Amino acid sequence: MLRLRVLRGQVVLAVCQEFVPLDEQPLRMAADEGHDLITLTTDKLSADGASDSVSCPSCGAISLFIGTTRDHFEGKRVIQLEYEAYVPMAESELKKICAQIRMRWPSVKHISIQHRLGLVPVTEASVIISISSPHRRESLEAVQYCIDALKATVPIWKKEIYESGEPCWKQNKECLWAGAGEDPKQS
Repeated sequence: MLRLRVLRGQVVLAVCQEFVPLDEQPLRMAADEGHDLITLTTDKLSADGASDSVSCPSCGAISLFIGTTRDHFEGKRVIQLEYEAYVPMAESELKKICAQIRMRWPSVKHISIQHRLGLVPVTEASVIISISSPHRRESLEAVQYCIDALKATVPIWKKEIYESGEPCWKQNKECLWAGAGEDPKQS
């Protein structure tokens, strides 16, 4: 365990571009840490690739969440979704989520968050989250936390494109930074 209190007043510590009090949870050494893979892409996502990216000999659990495009919403036939993002901020927020996961579940080894941008047809994955840990509880809880935090804080917008009628930009009901009932694409 690394004790940093003796350095108080002599150094400033930052993790993921944010200041961290020196008396906060002990730091793990970089060699002991897992890796975080954050991908925002127009390419088709792969569950196998996501799982492989977090595989680790010391981990007995890999938990996945795959969010796909469904073919209906409130009686309307959906033919595809279109995603847009403020990419630099989205990447920054996803890194914060990874850091939060590592603070809450220190045994988590690897984290992969992949989100599709552009057009996503019905049945294809829009988001894949994969997390590995030595035991299942931590990875399962971390995946749940990750998708909830992503929906609440990451600036990614979704437009539903219907078989008939006008497309509609959708707001996540969990979104913390947008006003309830407002169009997320208007300011």
